[in-house]
Amino acid sequence: MNNQAQDIKMTRSKLLIRKFFEEHSVAQADIDSFNKFMDEELQIIIEENKEVEPTIIPTNVEEFKIRLEKITVEKPEITEADGSKRILLPAEARLRKLSYSAPAFLEVSAHVNGQQKESFTTQIGNIPIMLKSKYCNLKGKNREELIKAGEDPDDPGGYFIINGTEKVIVSVEDLAANRFIVEEQKTGTVQFTGKIFSERGSYKIPHQIEKQKDEIIYISFTRVRKIPVTVLIKALGILKDEEIMKLIDLPTSSEVFINLYEFVDIKTEEDAIDYIAKEIGITQSKEIRIERVKEIMDKYLLPHVGLTTEARRNKAINLCKYVKDYLRVSNKEIPMPDKDHYANKRLKLAGDLLADLFRVNIKVLIGDMLYNFQRIVKRGKFPSIRVIIREKLLTQRIYSSMATGNWVGARKGISQRIERMNYIQLLSVLQRVVSPLSASQENFEARALHPTHLGRLCMSETPEGTNIGLRKNFALLTKVTSSVNEEELVPKLKELGLETVSVK
Repeated sequence: MNNQAQDIKMTRSKLLIRKFFEEHSVAQADIDSFNKFMDEELQIIIEENKEVEPTIIPTNVEEFKIRLEKITVEKPEITEADGSKRILLPAEARLRKLSYSAPAFLEVSAHVNGQQKESFTTQIGNIPIMLKSKYCNLKGKNREELIKAGEDPDDPGGYFIINGTEKVIVSVEDLAANRFIVEEQKTGTVQFTGKIFSERGSYKIPHQIEKQKDEIIYISFTRVRKIPVTVLIKALGILKDEEIMKLIDLPTSSEVFINLYEFVDIKTEEDAIDYIAKEIGITQSKEIRIERVKEIMDKYLLPHVGLTTEARRNKAINLCKYVKDYLRVSNKEIPMPDKDHYANKRLKLAGDLLADLFRVNIKVLIGDMLYNFQRIVKRGKFPSIRVIIREKLLTQRIYSSMATGNWVGARKGISQRIERMNYIQLLSVLQRVVSPLSASQENFEARALHPTHLGRLCMSETPEGTNIGLRKNFALLTKVTSSVNEEELVPKLKELGLETVSVK
């Protein structure tokens, strides 16, 4: 009877696993990520670059703007030598050494002195399409239709075809953005360093907080190097020492007193901003110095909190929180955060990596448009904006990154060639996760197996040699959740009773 019960249990387990893989592709996370990129991210990137203003405009024109409106992407197609167009299937792309891509069209309009002069829709390039995504011509086909189209009906998709070669964009594992982590330094004069990567749209700014031997706490970000945190908090609008003390809120506050006492002479926002300007080497007149520092604070200091002057107070409150966490960790009051814990990691899937690539290359396209426009204006002509857009520029740059694996941000090996020695090898390459850490450095802790990998990453599949522990693979039953839009989440939480706490 025991054997019979065991057999029934085994049969049920096999049935459940088979059912899971019938309903869920191993590449589902990448397919969902690509769909989100095409449906949402493309338009968000266009919105970030919505208005383009040339610096050189015709003499009889007071104001000239180029507006980028709605972007649309069609299904993959091929244009034959005679000019005829028809749908393209992946099997044909492989055989004819073509790229499986779809044309992207953008609505563009020109505005002269506030009045719309011309408006049209033009092709800005071709975007590679992921197999089995909602933009793929195989989407919705049954087994018989897939076989007729020259495809393996059990192929999971989740990859691209560039110049006839199958390419997969491997997932990248990185530290979570907008999260403050304090770590101990093995060498150097500073024992503890607090780091946060503040990320919002195209802004990705590393910040570093450290306490020097003089007990003063400094912050560094972009062009700002080692500015006292107290001065920066005052520059952001919190001037009272008592209020700063309340926001940092530590039971033993001697270190905070030292920092406040050192800069007790700074009484106004203007004094604090001028102090920062002199420290970072801005040597113009006082008005220009103050304006430039304000611009740096708004754009490059904690951009995830906000990019407007209204966000300055919230930035100051966040800085006080980071100082509190830094001091508590450095004084051994709380344990040091474990940056190898998977809660402190985030995965960039195919859609996220393509968004990074498109975001950089759309700026290159806009720069090329401006150059072409201004070059023609210098000749004394007023060109139609229809002639200044080069559609091949964007296509070539995206194809180049996909073909070589060299990505924006000096990352390499992001796009890899699929080898089909057997079906298991295909599944392995589709499930690959790489770390951005250098393979030539030790990084023992990052390479080691962590308890939080259980059920998320394969415990045994990793290469030997320099890449051991840095190149990993998803477990077969892993499901990856997508990021949540905070602007949509917060109102819903408020409906459930969440209240905004503001320290006055």
